[in-house]
Amino acid sequence: MRIFRSFEEAAVISSPVVTTGTFDGVHIGHKTIIRRLKKLAADHGGESVLITFHPHPRVVLYPESAGRGLKLICSQEEKIELLRKAGLDNVIVIEFTREFSRITSEEFVRDILCRILKSRVIVVGQNHHFGFNQEGDYRALWDWRSKYGFEAEEIPMQEVQNETVSSTRIRQALAEGYIQRANAYLDHFYIVIGRAEAPEARINPDVPLIMIPVTDVTKLVPPPGLYAVSCAAETFFSRGMVYIPASDGLLPEVYLHTEHYEDDIPGKRMTLFFHKRLDSSGAGVPAAKLLSMGVSEMQELIF
Repeated sequence: MRIFRSFEEAAVISSPVVTTGTFDGVHIGHKTIIRRLKKLAADHGGESVLITFHPHPRVVLYPESAGRGLKLICSQEEKIELLRKAGLDNVIVIEFTREFSRITSEEFVRDILCRILKSRVIVVGQNHHFGFNQEGDYRALWDWRSKYGFEAEEIPMQEVQNETVSSTRIRQALAEGYIQRANAYLDHFYIVIGRAEAPEARINPDVPLIMIPVTDVTKLVPPPGLYAVSCAAETFFSRGMVYIPASDGLLPEVYLHTEHYEDDIPGKRMTLFFHKRLDSSGAGVPAAKLLSMGVSEMQELIF
């Protein structure tokens, strides 16, 4: 997957089939759009393209209201990784500014999607809006097809257990600790990616413990408690449990206790896959006990 940081840089893409949006979480609805992008790109002999934005538009446009303290399912690194796994050909990451937000929907389609990128097909999710004041939608795209020479397609919203999936709904589930519900909406495990570190002090020196700091201030971390996870770093893979302490307003730190351990794990890029929440208080077990458990005790508690 190629990553571009400007529209001009991305002009080399061949016969683009394009969608646009924040795609926070890369959930089941987003994956439906991506699958359709890939199919259309194959049909047209072109390439699939996602245009996404950083920082989140709400943070820029509504810093004192809707964007204040906004937490996202994915850090930028995590979103790129999930999009790569989804099989996209190209991602264009555009810095979202107030100046960019003033581009009208027709200017965006005419000057960027058509003149610069030469898009063959533009795909949007149901009820997707874009451009200045969110004035652009699928109906506008349909009206501009002949004028600017592209095809347009709308993808219906997806449901899980008769509930419409959205990034907002997933954020709410994660914030309340409902990991399995969030995973169902995502169609993959909720993840945390970070650089593994060895804690300065261990409760039990004989029990390996890994600390993973969360460095993205916008990353949504589940509430304090104990979680069953699996974890991967390069060729390393293990089951384990994560303890998330109260952060007291600071960037949170995630403590990982693994079933297996390798001495060179600290310093590696680690991915945590959250399976379920065990209990807000660690199933009634004090944190000190949890973080000093042996492997057999941990397996009994989690699995």
